[in-house]
Amino acid sequence: MTEVEIGRGKRGRRAYSFDDIAIVPSRRTRDPEEVSVAWQIDAYRFELPILAAPMDSVVSPRTAIAIGRLGGVGVLDLEGVWTRYEDPESVLAEIAALDDVEANRRMQDIYAAPIRPELVVERIQEVRRAGVTVAAALSPQRTAQLHKTVVDAGVDLFVIRGTTVSAEHVSSGAEPLNLKQFIYELDVPVVVGGCATYTAALHLMRTGAAGVLVGFGGGAAHTTRTVLGVAVPMASAVADVAAARRDYMDESGGRYVHVIADGGVGRSGDLARAVACGADAVMMGSPLARATEAPGRGWHWGSEAHHPEVPRGLRVHVGTAGSLEEILLGPSRAADGSMNLVGALRRAMATTGYSDLKELQRVEVVVAPYQPS
Repeated sequence: MTEVEIGRGKRGRRAYSFDDIAIVPSRRTRDPEEVSVAWQIDAYRFELPILAAPMDSVVSPRTAIAIGRLGGVGVLDLEGVWTRYEDPESVLAEIAALDDVEANRRMQDIYAAPIRPELVVERIQEVRRAGVTVAAALSPQRTAQLHKTVVDAGVDLFVIRGTTVSAEHVSSGAEPLNLKQFIYELDVPVVVGGCATYTAALHLMRTGAAGVLVGFGGGAAHTTRTVLGVAVPMASAVADVAAARRDYMDESGGRYVHVIADGGVGRSGDLARAVACGADAVMMGSPLARATEAPGRGWHWGSEAHHPEVPRGLRVHVGTAGSLEEILLGPSRAADGSMNLVGALRRAMATTGYSDLKELQRVEVVVAPYQPS
């Protein structure tokens, strides 16, 4: 593996973002209608390889239901305004109207309200009554406190999501969450992350997780690199974690852990490149925040934006592109990869001759840094 010299006392590995790579066409092509983009995790099959990120600007109970009916997964943030306020719509309207200067400070105040377990139950059951797969997320810090409430309420897919999640968290102030024991005791499949290295991913896979999120808090509304200096380009991160999945399959006697790219997937081309690097699915935020149904009203933010001590995100204006159906399934009215994400993925697969997602993971790629015109 090639390293570059940063200085006499430090070397580093060259890593690549999705923009740095390109998919190479093969000798075979096929019709887009003959391509399958479905995937399955545990007992749950989805027609679209897209999870909507657990962010208040993206997923409400209503949009989780809509995304589920379209074939994807809407992951509800159980630490957002939906579980803190009886009437979150007025709170979301206030956030959308905030001045840029005061947005972070006011959001810290808004999210200081306590999480109410009865609202956790109510929001999960609202999605469950619609008959779609119920996915919900907690941070590692809240998981031990609320997981029983969440499972009893009827969640199907439990997501433990943080900027960086490890299987070996060290703390002198509190007993850390034992992921292996926790996952073993749950009756539902667990997706956990983010992670960005081969070793960290392998450790998370050994906890019994059904899926691993690849990312480090590097989405469109995050400032983790600026604030903490932490970043890993996503193409390299996904490829490293996919290698961990392969080696874990050998180690475990064939157990397959799904790799989900979480961050850096802003356009349809990023979706195709994420799968080409080894992802089974992607978790998206900003592209879906641009839907007319999105609760953010044209604005986008994540939990990092309102951290009480070290905010690592911003409320950013993303505007509105079209309906959820148009963004996911088309038709598209734009040539910038912001709409008909799945249609573009199908066409990329058809152009390269692959019939399903696992086949596309074997496609040839080249390092070809994007040069905007």
